[in-house]
Amino acid sequence: MPSISELPIVAELENDSTAGNHKLRRRRRKRKKKKVTAEQILASRYVREWAFGHSEPSDDSAGRVLFELHSHSKFSDGFLSPTALVERAHMNGVKVLALTDHDTMAGIPGAIEAAQKFNMRIIPGVEISAVYSPGNEPGGEEPLHILAYYGSCGPSSMCEELDDLLANIRDGRYTRAQEMLVKLGKLKMPLKWEDVVNIAGKGVAPGRVHVARAMVEAGYVENLKQAFTKYLYDGGPAYAKGTEPLANYVVQLICRSGGIATLAHPWALKSPVSVIESLKAAGLHAVEVYRSDGKLAGFSNLADTYDLLKLGGSDYHGRKADDESDLGSVYLPVLDVFKFLKLASPIWCGSTRNILRSFVEEPSAANMKKKFSFYKPDKSDCCAAKCCGKDCFDLRSSSWLSDEERQNAELENIRLKLSDTVISKVGLHLRLDGR
Repeated sequence: MPSISELPIVAELENDSTAGNHKLRRRRRKRKKKKVTAEQILASRYVREWAFGHSEPSDDSAGRVLFELHSHSKFSDGFLSPTALVERAHMNGVKVLALTDHDTMAGIPGAIEAAQKFNMRIIPGVEISAVYSPGNEPGGEEPLHILAYYGSCGPSSMCEELDDLLANIRDGRYTRAQEMLVKLGKLKMPLKWEDVVNIAGKGVAPGRVHVARAMVEAGYVENLKQAFTKYLYDGGPAYAKGTEPLANYVVQLICRSGGIATLAHPWALKSPVSVIESLKAAGLHAVEVYRSDGKLAGFSNLADTYDLLKLGGSDYHGRKADDESDLGSVYLPVLDVFKFLKLASPIWCGSTRNILRSFVEEPSAANMKKKFSFYKPDKSDCCAAKCCGKDCFDLRSSSWLSDEERQNAELENIRLKLSDTVISKVGLHLRLDGR
């Protein structure tokens, strides 16, 4: 005897009801869809022009521009190369990607090179490890991370100071990892230093994730999450401090070097209000508010209170974990992206002017390599053969600068000055003939 639900007429009614429910939900979604305001239309137009210029591809003529502002590669604690990271971002529809490896910008050139074939823009970034110290409060120190976003040419003034800071932090990671191994040894979980270094890769300063991966390979824990939650978390039995600078100093240095300073994942802090208030006084521009779980309304209010930009990103590492947000999974409202770019563009344009001006003052091949270290000449690059500096500037500026930056009067003056400079494989020299 079939049950009531198995009878044909009942099943048919249930199917009709299910179909009706789907239609009802679709109608409700349509009703809930907010109308696009004039402000949003203008913001969207600005964002698209910044991302694509006037040569916007036809397949991008509609829809939002997907920004991904927090990602990591193998150059720090990510699992993908910069090229593979860019390819995955492209596959997910990302149009503007910020590579923000921990305490290094070594992966930026590879990301820029890979992005060119996808018509993607790369925002050079870095996630700087720091520590917040509230003064005389006992036990009040806590580690945190500051994201720095730079223009296409990278940091400008104080660049050497920034390089030294990042190098010092990376050096401290080696000592820190060795201390972690000592603590793990005392916990009856000995690891070989060579294994950790090999996991990190050549030239990569080992971090907690590399120690965690070694623990997984040795069979001490089942996965990375267990390694962190049981042993490597802040203050955990195998945790060790590095040589992180004070957060206020980091924010100030980012500002001096032409970057946008953003507090990363404030939800991980013990006292986010105190941290944000202190860093705002130091020059903090933004705070991460948006992430894929959408549970951060409180931080949105905090950003409003301190007049900070609201940003966010997936913090993608490529760990293939079920709980990891994928590239492009965090929705950034167009008005927030617009505010970010409106604030950043003049700062980045100023950095570009400083870099180009210093190059014009010392037009040498060595200075070019130093000032434009993010860019690798290829076979199609006019700088691979003898050419006029202005022509080289025009070619490279198509990927260096936004349309708005290229129209800057001072940059045009620098471009004209380069008219008298010849660049070749062997170096640079001034053109003294009459063309």
